[in-house]
Amino acid sequence: MESASDRLSGGSGAGTGVSPSGGPGVGSGRRTDARYAIGELCEAFGVTARALRFYEDEQLIAPERRGTSRFYSDRDRARLVWILRGKRVGFSLNEIRELLDLYDVGDQRRTQRRVTIERCRQKIAALKRQKHDIDTTIAELEDFLTTLGSSSERSRNDKGSED
Repeated sequence: MESASDRLSGGSGAGTGVSPSGGPGVGSGRRTDARYAIGELCEAFGVTARALRFYEDEQLIAPERRGTSRFYSDRDRARLVWILRGKRVGFSLNEIRELLDLYDVGDQRRTQRRVTIERCRQKIAALKRQKHDIDTTIAELEDFLTTLGSSSERSRNDKGSED
């Protein structure tokens, strides 16, 4: 029998063989009818149940409800991979939603792939600009400290010569 950890291996999302639609990717060998309890996904991805319920409220994932229990499909699991990766690299939930929704355009994910690449390149360019600005600010602060250090050295020397 397949354990929860066997079904959920690859929590980082890299090489999971699952597309954002939740269907098995090429060569994944995954069942298409898998269902995961909330605790299984929390453990596998290091998120809280509250976070999963929030993503559900935001309509980013749509677990099956049976009474008070939620059961997540491969589609939800794959979307969670995208959500968490998107958050890690600085995309807003609205940006993540837009990218996820492009999966259902019906063009074998070409639009989703093209737009995701474009957004990633934009994010990289913005981060490089921020890094440059930060490096410039650090250099300015270091220069300022050097100036202040020189001033305090002169001040101490001046006081020492008065004795």
